[in-house]
Amino acid sequence: MNLIKTLAFAGFLAVSTAPMAFADAKHGANHSGMDHSNMPMNAGQMEGAVHTQAVINSIGDGTANVSHDPIPEIGWPAMTMDLPLLEGSQTMGDVNAGDSVTLMLVKGDDGLYAIGAMMPN
Repeated sequence: MNLIKTLAFAGFLAVSTAPMAFADAKHGANHSGMDHSNMPMNAGQMEGAVHTQAVINSIGDGTANVSHDPIPEIGWPAMTMDLPLLEGSQTMGDVNAGDSVTLMLVKGDDGLYAIGAMMPN
């Protein structure tokens, strides 16, 4: 099953690396350290995942309050909101309130987005 998830993520990267390369150059984030192979997502969720830059305002049990940039892929303007953390979500490095991060948002079966991974910028 992990092989399927890894292959699905590799396909997602092949389609989306050009926009992310631009984002990396703009924001200095390096996504090469993100290992999504152990995340509890199906191939459809991985394919629909989106990335955005955000500031963490607070992190609680199962949620994070963030102020994120616009996310044109899903039609969201820049805003501050609470987002659920997926069970098994990954945090690459230490993330605290006030930190600038890159978020990977995953659309659940319920149609709502949740944080699948976050990495400090």
